[in-house]
Formats: sequence, C-alpha cells, structure tokens
Amino acid sequence: MEKEQKADIVSTYQSKDGDTGSTEVQVALLTERIKQLTNHMAANRHDFHSQRGLLRLVGRRRRLLNYLSREDVGRYNKLIKRLGLRK
Repeated sequence: MEKEQKADIVSTYQSKDGDTGSTEVQVALLTERIKQLTNHMAANRHDFHSQRGLLRLVGRRRRLLNYLSREDVGRYNKLIKRLGLRK
C-alpha cells in the first residue's frame, strides 16, 4: 500500500486529528490490505506464504471487529456499513 493511499484511508476513518490507532482506522487499513492480497491470490493460486499472511490479516480484523462490537455496537454497525462488510 502506498503512503498516499494509507494517509487517505487514515484521514477518512479517523475520529479526530492525529488518530491513527483507533479500531476503525486499523480495520479500514486491514480491509484494504486484505483486498490487495485477495487480488494477488486470485492470480497466484499456489502462493501459500501469501495465503497464510492473508488468513492472519483476516483473523486480526475479525478480532478487532469483535472487540468493537462488544464495546460500542453503534460504531461497529457504522463501520461495517462504510466498509461494505457482512453483506
């Protein structure tokens, strides 16, 4: 992911200036990386090292979303709607 793209995602999902570590920002960044790796895996089906990395990212995102749903259901619902998850 390029620097400009990452900065754009952070600015879109941050709750205040300088917010780079909130759950929403982390999930949005992970979602973008997962999309990129999914495209890579479609072209390179036998790249098992990237497949393992993809599964780790999906698990990390799932844990963050579980945390957010426990802490604040409204923020959770808003985030999954904005990211287009859980169709």
